[in-house]
Amino acid sequence: MHEKIDGFDWQILKALQGNAALTNAELSQRVGLSASQVSRRRVRLERSGVITGYHAHLNVAATGRSMRAFVRVNLRSHSKAGEHEFARLIETNPLIAEAISVSGDADYVLMVECETLEAFAGFIHEVLLPHDNVAQVRSELVLRDLKKRFG
Repeated sequence: MHEKIDGFDWQILKALQGNAALTNAELSQRVGLSASQVSRRRVRLERSGVITGYHAHLNVAATGRSMRAFVRVNLRSHSKAGEHEFARLIETNPLIAEAISVSGDADYVLMVECETLEAFAGFIHEVLLPHDNVAQVRSELVLRDLKKRFG
């Protein structure tokens, strides 16, 4: 069963998505509730699994990995062994920041973060394309972020 989320809860969630370090007192000023009411709501949202954790948002350019790309991957085989082998590649490669299974013309979409275009080319040609279960790779470089929402 889903947690019942009201307007105050949504305001708390939106504020925490913008800055997870906000105190209950700061949240209370933003949403118009007392700090104790915010605290109870926050604990309820955490215990019910709506809030699953708090994360630091990194400035990707400051990490040296300012070159980002979406990489669409098609697999040769969708057997359990083939999917497991590909999942292992995703889990162990530090350049892959995110990976999702999708419907449509690709099996997976990866968010890859690299220092340079040359490093990205190396990732494609030396890691992905030689992988036994990768049939096709298509990529789009990120030019700029228009909107980011965390969570």
